[in-house]
Order: sequence, then C-alpha cells, then structure tokens
Amino acid sequence: MNDDRDRNPEPDHVDEAPHYPPLDEEQVPQFENTPLTRGEYITALAHFYRAEMHRALVWRTRLDTTTNWAIISTLAILTASLNNPGYATEGILMGMFASLVFLAIEARRFRFFDVWRARVRMIEENFYGGILRRDQVSPQDSWGARVAEDLLQPKFHMTRMQALRARLGRNFLFIFVFLLFAYMGHRIWPPAPDKFLAGVPALPAWFPDLLVSLIYMFLTGLMIFTPKVMAPEIAYWPHPETSGEEVPRLDV
Repeated sequence: MNDDRDRNPEPDHVDEAPHYPPLDEEQVPQFENTPLTRGEYITALAHFYRAEMHRALVWRTRLDTTTNWAIISTLAILTASLNNPGYATEGILMGMFASLVFLAIEARRFRFFDVWRARVRMIEENFYGGILRRDQVSPQDSWGARVAEDLLQPKFHMTRMQALRARLGRNFLFIFVFLLFAYMGHRIWPPAPDKFLAGVPALPAWFPDLLVSLIYMFLTGLMIFTPKVMAPEIAYWPHPETSGEEVPRLDV
C-alpha cells in the first residue's frame, strides 16, 4: 500500500470549474454581466412571444365586446322607436350618438391591441420566419433593439383618427348606414306625428336633420381624409425615432 502511494501521489490542489454565473468579491451572482447562450435566448423569446400573443388576444376579445354592445344597443333603440313612432327621432339620434361613443371606445382599444400586435408581428417576421426558412438573416435590421425600445417606452403606432377610421370601416360603417336609412325612412314617411319637435317648440324642424348631417359629414371626412392603417409588415417602426405617440403610464 505504501509503495502505491509513492508511485501515485495525490495532487495537493485540484482546479475547480468556473462558477456560473460568475461571483463578485462578495459572492453575489452577476447575472447581468453573463452573456446569454443561444438556448437561453430562444427560450426567453418564446416565452415573450407567448405573453405578447396573450395580450393581443385579450384586447382582440375586448374589441368584439364593444362591437356587440353597439349592435345590441342599436337594435334595442330601433325596436323602441318602432313601438313608439312619435319618439323615433330622438330614439334614432340617441342610437347614433351611442354608436359614436362605442366607436370611440373601440378605437381606443384597437390602439392598445395594435401595440401588442406590432411586437408579435415583429417576432414572427424576423425570428420565427427565419427559423422556418432556415435563414438567419432577418428582414428588418435591428428589430430586436426596436422591440426592446418599445418595451421600455411603449408607443402607439397609429393616431386616434386612424384607429377611428379602421374600426369604422371594419364594423361600424354598417351600423351607421342602417341607422341613417331608419332615420330617413322615419322623416320621409312618418308613421305618427313627431312629439320631439312638438315638445320643444323653440327648435326648428330642420334641427334634427342638421345634427344627423354633421354626424355623417364627420364620418365621411374621417373615411376620406384620414390615412389608412397599413399592414404591420410595412407600417410598424418605419422611423424608430418617431415611432408614435407614447402610451400613458396608467395604461401600460
């Protein structure tokens, strides 16, 4: 036994493997100074994609909810107007103003949905698209830095008027056209005397027509003069220094 120990002496010092992550002088792990491996990067981006997709789906569901409110309220108001034709003028006007309110709410929700959709599309186009094509070159240069900047300083990628135009053309146009035909039919062929004008003698007979004209002039101008929202692949972050209006901190 002694001869074996003399032939194979045990080393006095064994080199230890480097600690991961590295420790500072106080033995505190330095995660921020440790570069990510490719596997860690892909895992983090996959979880981030799932989170942004969930946000987009939640806000997309809220858009459908607002549209349902507008349709149900319009049908309820028109039903009440048919049952009480003497009050149809104010009933249909109330339906138009209610639809304007729902349109404004849905446009605001659409702007938030667009924030999450922008990030999802950037990841799909520049990360997952490259993986599926076996091409490591992303179509958008510095897309990761742009998404990171949007996380640190969230910005809307469309104006309020663009959001109004988008939701009006997608859903609310049919509601307003339906209300307009109902109003014109009531004004041209009234089934009963209008008690709205009789009850307020100070208002001229053309006052409701003026209100309706102003509403539909605004909607027509919105569709004609407001720039259309472009496809995500074209419109998102074309100019990173002026990417859009900042999202209010209370809404982030």
